Amino acid sequence: MENITLQPTMLTPLGGVEVPADSHVFTPKGVCAKLIRYNVNGNKLHNVSFTGGCDGNLKAVSALVEGMELEKVIETLEGITCGKKNTSCADQLCKALHEYMES
Repeated sequence: MENITLQPTMLTPLGGVEVPADSHVFTPKGVCAKLIRYNVNGNKLHNVSFTGGCDGNLKAVSALVEGMELEKVIETLEGITCGKKNTSCADQLCKALHEYMES
C-alpha cells in the first residue's frame, strides 16, 4: 500500500477566507474580534484575517495592511480606539505584531 502524506496549505476560518496553515494566531482582548490570524514574510504582513468584529471594517483593515512592513502597520494603527474602549481591533493587531517581533 502506498503512503500518502497530506500537508494542509490553507485553512478556512469562519467567514470563508482562506489563510495559510502556518498563520500566526493572536487572541485579542477588549474588542469584538475573537481571533486574529496573519502571516509574516520577510518583514511584511500578509493574509490578515479577523474572526468576529465589524466585518466590513476588518476586511478593509486587512486589505490596507496587506504587504505592508510590520513597523509601518504599527506606526499607522497603534493606539486607535473603538468607541469608549481603550483599544480597537486595529490596535490589537499591533499588539499581535509586537508579540511576534519579540519572539
